[in-house]
Amino acid sequence: MASINATGRRKTSIARVYLKAGTGTIVINGKPLELYFPSSLRQFVVNQSLEATEGLGQFDVDIKVKGGGLTGQAEAIRMGIARALVKENEENKPELRSKGFLTRDPRMVERKKFGHKKARKSFQFSKR
Repeated sequence: MASINATGRRKTSIARVYLKAGTGTIVINGKPLELYFPSSLRQFVVNQSLEATEGLGQFDVDIKVKGGGLTGQAEAIRMGIARALVKENEENKPELRSKGFLTRDPRMVERKKFGHKKARKSFQFSKR
């Protein structure tokens, strides 16, 4: 099987995922998963799409991710892996779709407006 590539996005994070048959190693930006994401919760998020399709230990995953924070990057990686698994085998699509791994989360940070402290918070108003 040749390498399958896919892209995942979340907030401002973009993950390029390269999937190929192998022993189950996951490398993110040249580092193993455990070093890049020391938090077990983020490791769980990254592995969710592989676990849903019983693909854990069957594929080597090489990931290039940039932008955003750690949670956004982990969720972008999850989406990229899910899309690559669908390209690899179309039968994975209903399972991944039902768990919501193929849906792009459109929520982004709202921009700050002029005359306000933050996006919606205003300065204190006083009539006098």
